[in-house]
Amino acid sequence: MQILLWVVIGGLAGWIAGKLIRGDSFGLLGNLVLGVAGGAIGGPLLGLVGLSNDGGFIGSLVTAIIGAVIMLWCFAFCREKFA
Repeated sequence: MQILLWVVIGGLAGWIAGKLIRGDSFGLLGNLVLGVAGGAIGGPLLGLVGLSNDGGFIGSLVTAIIGAVIMLWCFAFCREKFA
């Protein structure tokens, strides 16, 4: 059941982050990977500023979205800077 929640939260977070940053989706697999990676990045980053995920669906989704948006921003910055 936990893996199913990761898939749902990751897919939603990747889709929302793609819409916010790029204005378009990355496809089902791309959204899933982006969202799960965003959750893995967002959790520790929010911990650094003293915030924590409450463990619920909404908190996990917001954490994954924040991480995915930060990750997309970093990719865009590096692509612009070093290309």
